[in-house]
Amino acid sequence: MTVIRFSNGDVKKVKPDQRVIYYHANAQMTRTTYPDGLEVVQFPNKQTEKFYPDGSKEIVFPDRTVKHLKDGQEETLFPDGTIVRVERNGDKTIVLSNRQKEIHTAQFKRREYPDGTIRTVYCSGCQETKHASGRVKIKDEAGNIILDEKQMSPQHAASHGKCQLQFFAKTDKN
Repeated sequence: MTVIRFSNGDVKKVKPDQRVIYYHANAQMTRTTYPDGLEVVQFPNKQTEKFYPDGSKEIVFPDRTVKHLKDGQEETLFPDGTIVRVERNGDKTIVLSNRQKEIHTAQFKRREYPDGTIRTVYCSGCQETKHASGRVKIKDEAGNIILDEKQMSPQHAASHGKCQLQFFAKTDKN
């Protein structure tokens, strides 16, 4: 093993297996570079960052939260089991530890419940709730109920369409 000590307190070690371990004294962090290109950085607060040769990155935070970044997408796994995925276009999916799922896009925010109920809030402010029982409830942007039916009949589908048309009309203007 080769050891180089610098006047600023930094230490560089080159191991027989070609790993390079560099200790940055001022930052109190260690960077280990492996022959295959993997770099691992360890911070004094116990945060660890891994930089892979393919450009992806993994961060393990002191609270054991793990974030993966690859190709403009990110996935975060929290200690309570919650998973957050963010796509390149900004769409976000959150899977909660209680099995509820949220989807956030520029057009709407939706929550899906384990019993099959789906609640959607459109950017226009219109809200739609579809219950697992088949009941559909639609509110306009002011919160007024414009539909509340066990099954959506064709004549009430027009109310639903009105809410979506308001949504799309507002998005098209932007």
